[in-house]
Amino acid sequence: MSDHDTDRVPAAGTTTLAPLLRAHAGAASDRPLLICDADRLTYGAAQRRSAEVARGLLALGAGKGTHVGLLYPNGADFVVGTLAIARIGAVVVPFSTFSTARELREQLVHSDTSILLAASGYRSHDYVRRLGEVLTGAERDSSGRLFCPAVPQLRHVLIDGGPGPHDAGSLIQAARGIDDALLTAVEDDVDGCDPMTIVYTSGSTSAPKGVVHTQAGLLEHQRNLNRIRGLVDSDVLFCNSPFFWIGGFAFGLVASLIAGSTLLCSNSPDASATLDLLESEKPTVANGFAAGIAHLAQHPSFTGRDLSSLRRGNLYPIMPAELRPADPELRHNLLGMTETGSVVLIDADESDQPEHRRGSFGRPAPGFETEIVDLGTGAPVAVGEVGELCLRGPYLMQGYHKRSREECFDADGWFHTGDLARTDADGFVYFLGRSGAMIKTAGANVAPAEVEKAIADLTGGTAYVVGLPHPSRGQQVAAVVTVDEPAAFDEAALRTQLRTQLSAYKIPGRFAVITAAEVPLLSSGKVDLRELKKVFDD
Repeated sequence: MSDHDTDRVPAAGTTTLAPLLRAHAGAASDRPLLICDADRLTYGAAQRRSAEVARGLLALGAGKGTHVGLLYPNGADFVVGTLAIARIGAVVVPFSTFSTARELREQLVHSDTSILLAASGYRSHDYVRRLGEVLTGAERDSSGRLFCPAVPQLRHVLIDGGPGPHDAGSLIQAARGIDDALLTAVEDDVDGCDPMTIVYTSGSTSAPKGVVHTQAGLLEHQRNLNRIRGLVDSDVLFCNSPFFWIGGFAFGLVASLIAGSTLLCSNSPDASATLDLLESEKPTVANGFAAGIAHLAQHPSFTGRDLSSLRRGNLYPIMPAELRPADPELRHNLLGMTETGSVVLIDADESDQPEHRRGSFGRPAPGFETEIVDLGTGAPVAVGEVGELCLRGPYLMQGYHKRSREECFDADGWFHTGDLARTDADGFVYFLGRSGAMIKTAGANVAPAEVEKAIADLTGGTAYVVGLPHPSRGQQVAAVVTVDEPAAFDEAALRTQLRTQLSAYKIPGRFAVITAAEVPLLSSGKVDLRELKKVFDD
């Protein structure tokens, strides 16, 4: 893309990604878009590098609607790939860096990915070997196109530093045959209603689903969320969420692009190195999942670190002491889901709330309607009553890939989340867990999240509450508690304490204790509840 094109369209109100990037590159070319450990990418470099990759994709036959996969950890390669794909109206399909060979094959097939850009490996993951398992029996024609019965739509796999002529560097060579005029014309043909990405759910309770979001839907939603959280171009946002999930992709990367701010992340397993990065780059906002940064706050050097630049966010363990809540339950939480394009329940007030608002997740983001309905009848329930959370609005997903609209929404356009919630008279929403996880014991409903919180408050450890078959009660409430010293666990004392916190029918009939290291995980990083239940088989 020639230099004069960088200021053709302003950033404000853009509904596609290409003009947004051009505007920021023209106004602040040297401002960092991304800092990830030693990896730095300015807005100007992002514009130039993504234009080059975009031309390479065009040379391979990609265009509007082509599904292009990305298998990269957080970093410049993921960002440049995303920008390049979206600029030409192709569809970004992020792959989890945790993926096994089987999971890679299944997602490649389901997503109809025709081009895959990948790292050669990440930490202990060897993607060259893993993809070799997927592509067993593959052949290439004289032009280099791939043909493999196991993944019939896949035509190109380009691996950074990969073996042979089909590495990611060949894209740059291919780009030389495509001029700026063609890329500009392709970009100008992209519309806000065109799909931008298919992001797969993490699949903790069912098979992962491919969630389709449009360019305008994602950009407009993050623009609204940025107004609420006050994210502006002078901010440095520290985000510890993976870019291949919606939190990192939208609430981190896309939100930073909208604001023109700097996105800061780290892949380092060394807590000291990450703390060095935070001290040197001085983030002003921190969003993500708190469990992922707990090791930073536990590092011996943490108390001597200067993180006073942080002013807002939900990563409380690393926030300055004066910004940490005395009781996190009295701060508005955030609720996001892949189907809503990141956060859907939020509030701008980051101060402690009154006791009657304990456990609030804020109110619906602009553009979203909510309704709480009875799980049995589907009828709306009264304020304060528990039911299924339903959502409707223009920033919801377009749908699930390869599923009809009727499978995604009801006749009135409501998306049934499968989450249990209630609202109060002021419109604040209280998330209570997954409806599928609800335990039915002797005719009473028990929400695992409520019991888990009570146990965690009393023990200081994490609890996982599940329902086990019971001959007379239907299901029995059972809890797996993580402790440092399983032999020191006092079940009788915990039961006595729980009687002051929970109704009798909610107190687990069975307990098991394991260490945190023994908790079984899915490849997504979430707890494998099916495997966890096996601790009760003995």
